[in-house]
Amino acid sequence: MDALLAELGTGPFVRDTLTAPVGRNDSWVGATTSGRKVFVKHLIGPEADVRARMRRLLSFERFAEGLPTAALRGPAFLGADEAASLVAYDYVEGASSGAELMIEETFGPELAENVGRAIGLLHEARLTGSPKFDQSPPPHPPLSFLQGLPLPVFESLSFAELQGWRLMQTDEALVKAIGELRDRERDAPRVPSHCDLRVDQFLVTGEDFLVTDWEEFRLADPARDVGAFAGEWLHRSILDIVTTRGDSEFLDVELTHEAVLSRGVQKMQRLLPLVRGFWHGYRQVRPRLDATLATRATAYAGWHLLDRLMAGASRTSRLSGIERAAAGIGRAALISPEKFVATLGFEERERAAGEAPDNVRKPHE
Repeated sequence: MDALLAELGTGPFVRDTLTAPVGRNDSWVGATTSGRKVFVKHLIGPEADVRARMRRLLSFERFAEGLPTAALRGPAFLGADEAASLVAYDYVEGASSGAELMIEETFGPELAENVGRAIGLLHEARLTGSPKFDQSPPPHPPLSFLQGLPLPVFESLSFAELQGWRLMQTDEALVKAIGELRDRERDAPRVPSHCDLRVDQFLVTGEDFLVTDWEEFRLADPARDVGAFAGEWLHRSILDIVTTRGDSEFLDVELTHEAVLSRGVQKMQRLLPLVRGFWHGYRQVRPRLDATLATRATAYAGWHLLDRLMAGASRTSRLSGIERAAAGIGRAALISPEKFVATLGFEERERAAGEAPDNVRKPHE
């Protein structure tokens, strides 16, 4: 790291300023001897995977040089040492993560609309003269894992993860729907896409925002990014069924099946306007879309809930009831995405303020 930072002109880290954020990779934040604060990431994993992630990350940085100012982009890139699997960025001082804003309920409609516009501009960006892009299909959803887990993977999973994979593997309708989604993905237009979008990757400072973790960047179905953003808010609304977030008053009630359905509708109606704002911003810069993008995006939002189930399962020994409920809604969106397009707000007609889609008005349905 010191050799890379010296080559980049920042000087090495001042050791007693270092912190190490927790994440998929090893990373460090700290001041350098020049006074500049930087973020350095060390990509870890199997060698072939690390090389591929590094190639995709660097292809994005080259491509980003020609992006419009308002397009989705990452922190200022300082440089990389490919042999050592190291990348360095300017540290974004004073930024809040999108996940923090989500929890604090300060991720507002205007920000959501601006995010939609930024992702739309990324998807619309011209490829003329661009670097060579990865065009391989993203690894998730992993069709092979739905047939059986490789032994090394099996041995590395928690009991909750094994529960999750068993639930999916034995669900014939779900396996069929995921296979159909991957088939539709192959026929979809391919555009520059982040392909691993989550709200915790957003760094927000005032009205500006950046997005981190471009290691899965490639030419891909734009429905992936759109569905991932919607899936984040759908997942949050379901988790909030068992919280008082957004409630006008505290209700000490037993969470019966009917109460769960009723509260689920209330929580969705409270948060899904952010998805509709996102979609409005997206459509402003991408008015002409392929005919099935909204349906595919809805299916990917469904997969996002199952992906979040497995992410949470890696940190526990047993699946919780509310996570199973979220997975159940994700399953429904994957199997019949056309029934949920209007619920998520992926529709042509602009709905009046406060107007709920027909299929979330009646809890008993």
